[in-house]
Amino acid sequence: MVSSRALRTPREHPIGPWLVAIGAGLWGTEIAWRLPLNDVFDPDVLVFWEHVIMVVCALPLILPRLGELRRVSARALGWLVFSGVAGSAVGAIFLNLAFKHGNPTVVSVVLNVQPVLSTTAAWLLFGDRLAKRFYPWALVAVIAGMVLAGMWKGLSIDAGVGYALVCALFWGLSTVAGRGVMVEMTMPLAAGLRVVVGLVAMAVILAARSKLGGDLLWPAAAAADATRVVTWLVLLATLSGGVPLLIYFKGLELTRASTAGYFEMMQTLVSVVISWWFFHNALTWYEVIAAVVLVGAVAMVQREQERTALPYVAASA
Repeated sequence: MVSSRALRTPREHPIGPWLVAIGAGLWGTEIAWRLPLNDVFDPDVLVFWEHVIMVVCALPLILPRLGELRRVSARALGWLVFSGVAGSAVGAIFLNLAFKHGNPTVVSVVLNVQPVLSTTAAWLLFGDRLAKRFYPWALVAVIAGMVLAGMWKGLSIDAGVGYALVCALFWGLSTVAGRGVMVEMTMPLAAGLRVVVGLVAMAVILAARSKLGGDLLWPAAAAADATRVVTWLVLLATLSGGVPLLIYFKGLELTRASTAGYFEMMQTLVSVVISWWFFHNALTWYEVIAAVVLVGAVAMVQREQERTALPYVAASA
């Protein structure tokens, strides 16, 4: 059993940011399932079904660990609720709205402001220390991500951009809140409870909008091709949802939020590759260069942040 003292000891490890990157990269695969599902469900209904599947998968992780909650502070539980509502539920709704009403490429561009938001929040709330060379490499990472998403073509301010900005805000704050949870709670329980909170939040939202039944919850388009729709939902909730969430939370346990935000930009890289593979949007030479620069920049972010990192403390039994 993990001691309460160990759970409350901040821990950092060099592998942490790369686990965040892997989790974020797997999140990037969601575009393959989310775009066609957006044509079937309303954005909030789609997020609800995602959470139903993720909670079912997470129950074996949650139930044996509920005893840990006796050692968790009210502050950490507050961070957990905020992370689940802001990141898992509300942020996902605005992501679906952004893809539904905007250009997916432009949406990816706007989401690159998330690390700036999470870094600012981590500095304000947790007093994260930033290395002197953190800022230039972080800027290179942001620019590379924007090039990957096609910012050089120009941005048009529309509903999709607005929704993406709100999504980036909620996700950035959720990254910081997730770090507040992970210093007191083991990864499987934190990740599982986050989706439970998200499901409860989505149920409340749908109930308030009178969508918890009938054709609004399972429209005719879903019933007409149920096998394909269910397959897409399962892939979205597992391969692009639950699995990366576990990896992401493990990385967040070993990483400061100010660093994690930039490694989450790997989602942009994977989204570009998926877009090329599934939707036949070929990568140009400058996009390939931008991808290499992005990988190198986040590596330098890690290197510079290690100069101010706290010593790694392994959790004792």
